[in-house]
Amino acid sequence: MTVVTVAPTRLPRWIENFTARHGACSLRVADGSLLGEAADTSTFSASLPFSGSYSGPAEVGSFVAACAPPDDWGVLLVRKGGFAVARLAGELMEESKVGQRHVQGRTKAGGQSQQRFARRRGNQARIAFEAAADHAARIAGSVPVLVVGGDQVAVTEVLNDPRLSRIPVVGEFLTVPDPRRAVLEAAIAEACAVTISVTNA
Repeated sequence: MTVVTVAPTRLPRWIENFTARHGACSLRVADGSLLGEAADTSTFSASLPFSGSYSGPAEVGSFVAACAPPDDWGVLLVRKGGFAVARLAGELMEESKVGQRHVQGRTKAGGQSQQRFARRRGNQARIAFEAAADHAARIAGSVPVLVVGGDQVAVTEVLNDPRLSRIPVVGEFLTVPDPRRAVLEAAIAEACAVTISVTNA
């Protein structure tokens, strides 16, 4: 099985290409997804972004319409090297913040030097996560849903902040490098994408 992500506007063309490769394709809806089966028995399952469950007709246009992002939502990306947070209205970014923090890497030194280094590194990470939580609470603290990504441990640390802990997290966890503006913009596009699981005959 292969998993790909496709922008909703590109889904009709993707299905056309799937049909061209595998033969006439029939569509149906099951388990909240749009399913397709081609003449050669190859199949795909398309899932809505934002953990949505699709219950409309088995047609591409209706499914694409159901992919529209929420009117109010947020993105939070955190790694030890930095963070990015944005609040969006549909596809429009209303406010954002990208920040970098230096957290020292591991050392090969031993004994007390290694212990001091570990404490310093832990303090740097804690300060970085607190800064990320402060900006996230200010920008996206009242959004109804949040898409997250980066480093799982770092994201968990930030989401433990009481100002953020009650916001439902939706969608796929986004695997991203150290957050920068371009990384944030790419993550937003990925959060809005359709996830397609393909099984070739």
